Amino acid sequence: MSLFQIIFTGSKQALSAAEGLVKKAVEEKGRDHKVAFPDTAYSLPVIYAATGKKITNLGELEEVLPIVKSLIVEEEILDKALNAGLATAVSAEIIEAVKYATMETPYSAPCAGFVSDAIIRSLGVPLVTGDIPGVAVVLGECPDAETATKVIKDYQSKGLMTFLVGKVIDQAIEGKIKMGLELRVVPLGYDVTSVIHVVTVAIRAALIFGGIKPGALGDLLKYTKERVPAFVNAFGPLSELVVSAGAGAIALGFPVITDQTVPEVPTLLITQKDYDKFVRTSLEARNIKIKITEIPIPVAFAPAFEGERIRKGDMFAEFGGGKTNAWELVMATDLANVEDHKITVVGPDIDTITEVPGRLPLGLLVEVAGKNMHSDFEPVLERRLHYFLNYIEGVMHVGQRNLAWIRISKDAYEKGFRLNHIGEAVYAKMMDEFSKVVDRCQVTIFTDEEKCKEYMEKYALPRYQERDDRISSMTDESVDTFYSCILCQSFAPAHVCVVTPERLGLCGAVSWLDAKATYELDPTGPCQPVPKEGLIDENLGIYEKVNETVSKLSQGALQSVTLYSMLQDPMTSCGCFECICGIMPEANGVVIVNREYSGVCPLGMTFGDLASMTGGGVQTPGFMGHGRLFISSKKFMRAEGGAVRIVWMPKDLKDFVAERLNATIKEVNGIDNFTDMICDETIATDSEGVLAFLEEKGHPALTMDPLM
Repeated sequence: MSLFQIIFTGSKQALSAAEGLVKKAVEEKGRDHKVAFPDTAYSLPVIYAATGKKITNLGELEEVLPIVKSLIVEEEILDKALNAGLATAVSAEIIEAVKYATMETPYSAPCAGFVSDAIIRSLGVPLVTGDIPGVAVVLGECPDAETATKVIKDYQSKGLMTFLVGKVIDQAIEGKIKMGLELRVVPLGYDVTSVIHVVTVAIRAALIFGGIKPGALGDLLKYTKERVPAFVNAFGPLSELVVSAGAGAIALGFPVITDQTVPEVPTLLITQKDYDKFVRTSLEARNIKIKITEIPIPVAFAPAFEGERIRKGDMFAEFGGGKTNAWELVMATDLANVEDHKITVVGPDIDTITEVPGRLPLGLLVEVAGKNMHSDFEPVLERRLHYFLNYIEGVMHVGQRNLAWIRISKDAYEKGFRLNHIGEAVYAKMMDEFSKVVDRCQVTIFTDEEKCKEYMEKYALPRYQERDDRISSMTDESVDTFYSCILCQSFAPAHVCVVTPERLGLCGAVSWLDAKATYELDPTGPCQPVPKEGLIDENLGIYEKVNETVSKLSQGALQSVTLYSMLQDPMTSCGCFECICGIMPEANGVVIVNREYSGVCPLGMTFGDLASMTGGGVQTPGFMGHGRLFISSKKFMRAEGGAVRIVWMPKDLKDFVAERLNATIKEVNGIDNFTDMICDETIATDSEGVLAFLEEKGHPALTMDPLM
């Protein structure tokens, strides 16, 4: 058969299987039986994105089958073959949806199955920053476990997110690859149709971040091709179904690289029989550039290890975590005071530990110097220590400043990892990422208890206090420049953040100082200065220069934004916001939901439901994406009365913001312990229950001027 005939045959096989499963499910469960994937606001994402129709039951799913059939037109031209590939994708989604509708546990360990909206949103920032440079889908079966392990570890070492489908999962297990979302190697399932769960990741990225309208298939395919850096590796014998699924991937703009002999389609379908060149060929096909920093340490170093968790039984050494002193400080100093690449350990190394797990104090002092370096950059560089240490395989880092907590695994120790290797990793990354301001860097690691405490009290604690005093004194009124941030435009083309001292980026990762430092480090980069000029309305936070900037940077999609209102021209959201605020009219206040909360809020919606209305770079008056720390800002929805309007939020979020929010409300509104008046899911999630609680507590929102 020709390649076209193989694709058509596979598409018809997929459709036939889908028809059979739907028919059987309808007979057993009835047409009204619920159909849904878990934890998504996008129903069945492929069907929803392509047609605009949300599928809720088996009867509606049955009605999609004729649409699938119409896509299979057996004419040997590329467009028809790609349409047949899309038909296979829809059939695969139907098959997987029936699994979730009829099986209590459609997937079990090690397989993940469907990937939730929350996970996709959590990937937004690392995708746009390049910490996750691409998405690899490894499908089928490699010649042996050694080959599979080599390919997967190569992707992992380069920071890619890698999804596994088929027998390659068992080969990865045999190769002892550490897997899981936190390690960026995710086994989806053994059936070919489970590949649809990574396809829906790409499709929901278009809906979540790109503002693509459901039913706009052309726009969807353009978005996935241009903005989702994914590709497929198809190993082993290729069945008609696999080839047809590959055509679906190509239709989405994802090249397929295989070890089988196939009629090649330049840049789209490529044969590569040399497994040593497989990864390189795949990256080149998708034009993914990997920046390699050689670090002389005995374990792997990559962003893929950022989420690694080291349990007590796997731990060799531990520092901090409430058991010993542990602190970290980046300190700018004069060039004459820094000996470049000097790494010193003051005190015992971990090879002196006799009882495992061993515990030691740890002070990490990173002294940097450069002609363009100044103290404003210190906290920016210091926050990167969390990532640099977590990128080390076998090292876990939590917290910051003098609340740091570090663990080193037994496996890393056995491979030869010692404390000086922390210094090597920190030195290499400081010089790599901050070369424009760091000319010299030296690292001192204190494990001697007296020295660790002495340097913490002499240098670290005073420096922390000095920074806090400066930041706490900064207000939007105290500066003459704000900053734009368009880092997320690679996914949300119309979105623009305006970052001020009192309003950080909605992702929670970019403060005003971060944006300022980013601009100075990269004057043509994603953060640009916005003169605070042309005041139009102080209460709403409207400035002529801000409007000119957002109009220019959004290519005219936005004409006006307010900095302090959620009802009038609120700032847009890309989709990777930490929280969403929405109006609860009957309470005359607002509900805030954080990304981690999986339940239904008093508005009758999940975080995903709210996010589907708020993201994609569109303005949605009455809803606003924002960072956690903005909640306690005096500028939080100031135009509507401020944070005193908050009537409900999940308990975890309430506990997180309590100290700062209580201080703000006490200062602005004269109310003590305001968070005790805020309802949460442990009290009520229904409107009536929330209102009863607010009335009992005498919540001020009930007597304020009407919001609407």
